[in-house]
Amino acid sequence: MESLHRIFSFTHMSADDLAFNRLDFWIFFLVFMVLFSFLHKHQLVRSMFITLASLFLYFKTSGFFVTLLVLSVIVNFFLGKWIFRTESKLGRKWIIALSAVFNLFFLGFFKYALFFTESFNKMFHTKHEVWNYFAQIGNNIFGEYTFETHIMLPAGVSFFTFQSISYVVDIYRKEIEPVKNFWDYSFYVTYFPHVLMGPIVRARDFIPQIYQKFKLSQQEFSEAVFLIMKGLFKKIVLADFIATHFINAIVDNPDPYPGYWSVIAMWGYSLQIYGDFSGYTDIAIGISKLMGFELLPNFNSPYKANSVADFWRRWHKSLGSWLRDYLYIPLGGNKRGTIGTFIAIIVIFVFLIFITGWFELIFVYVGLMSLYGIAILISPQVKTFMYRDLNLLITMILGGLWHGASQNFVIWGAMNGLALVLYNHWKKVSPYEKSSWWIVHFWKILLTFNFITFTRIWFRLKTEGAPENMLDRIFHHFTDYKWETFHLLINTYYPALLIMLLGFFLHWMPQKWKDFMVASFVKTHYVLQMLIIAIFVVILYQAASNSFQPFVYLEF
Repeated sequence: MESLHRIFSFTHMSADDLAFNRLDFWIFFLVFMVLFSFLHKHQLVRSMFITLASLFLYFKTSGFFVTLLVLSVIVNFFLGKWIFRTESKLGRKWIIALSAVFNLFFLGFFKYALFFTESFNKMFHTKHEVWNYFAQIGNNIFGEYTFETHIMLPAGVSFFTFQSISYVVDIYRKEIEPVKNFWDYSFYVTYFPHVLMGPIVRARDFIPQIYQKFKLSQQEFSEAVFLIMKGLFKKIVLADFIATHFINAIVDNPDPYPGYWSVIAMWGYSLQIYGDFSGYTDIAIGISKLMGFELLPNFNSPYKANSVADFWRRWHKSLGSWLRDYLYIPLGGNKRGTIGTFIAIIVIFVFLIFITGWFELIFVYVGLMSLYGIAILISPQVKTFMYRDLNLLITMILGGLWHGASQNFVIWGAMNGLALVLYNHWKKVSPYEKSSWWIVHFWKILLTFNFITFTRIWFRLKTEGAPENMLDRIFHHFTDYKWETFHLLINTYYPALLIMLLGFFLHWMPQKWKDFMVASFVKTHYVLQMLIIAIFVVILYQAASNSFQPFVYLEF
């Protein structure tokens, strides 16, 4: 009873307390599904119930930031209606501009205001402070200390903001029509399986399902349960266990270890972040399937990618498609440049200088533009490549900034953008691009995986100077220690290293083997399924006993 009161009372809990890898969430979900089984037959009642349950869960994890989510839902619902009814092209453009300003203002204020202020103070030696005026207004209305006056990041703000923008833009482009009523739209935005950490759900993919009758076959039920088990295994075993028992010790303090152990730890981090985020989305897809709704897959064995471009087609597919459709293509894509392209590239270079203090980037910028200028004089066709390259760089740098307000995320995005630019030129002259030789394929996968892992040094180590410190250990102290030290480290970390080997084996094994595992579970008698689930829960409990880690993407 105490647990039920803690979960269902109107008292704030942290997002970690009600994460998918917490028992409290599954108690909440069990009660939710019992009520859902009585209410799902009436479509409007179903939308209202899921909306209220989602808002309640968001309140439990984020407190009064739920008011921001509600405000976003209300404003974007009416903007969608307004832009659909407006026939004037100029009027529609003004509405879409208003939508962009409204949505990006809240994202910019809560996620980036402190970052930009600190960068400005660092560069110009000022002492400006950020003040949360919204919290102050709320405290004046509801009483002192109701809202935190320091700027804090609302959970899921990056996800539901992008989702709201895409809804209004798709109506503007006449790709979809507005939802029938407010409750259907609020259900779409606040839907609790994805509101905190994604995936970013497109209106055209999800909203039609709202008006369909609930259906759940025995096969779909078994597939959903398998997805949930797979997601929990990825999160608790592959991600949390190796993070707690190996990665954190090495990555957070690389100095006492040989450089090659930092390399092994970063390989492990690539597995950790994949298990963490893809595990979350597997669970989200699974519990959504139990409610009769389909969320699109967000990952497709990304470490099987044989190029950087292939990797970004397989990793976080919902964000990649959003950036492509709402940023890269509007900038001109791979065909042309727009005024936005040139404004954005100048702003980004100024921004990079601003946050890093690396004034040498001015010479990099001038040099790149000069090279493009000379190339255009030699061959006018180069202009198309230049537009594509600039648009790719802009998209990936802004994608890095979307992940977090720090210069390390921007550097991470810029490195991936440069890699995409170089790959697009290299593949035109590479003699191995279309080779079917297994050694070539193996080498391309190995090179891609190691490059992605290298860039993640800046993704994992957010403190300024920490990536450089790790690189120093890797390049200057690679084999500092003797065999006795190696033997000691192996004995200390061998359980996590074995889990890493298991994780990479499961990831790289043929897809037909994975499909066979799913099909076998689905065809198994339900009594045996229950036994498998029971054994699985016991294993997870043992693995998770002392290794709880929050989901990585809760930060974004």
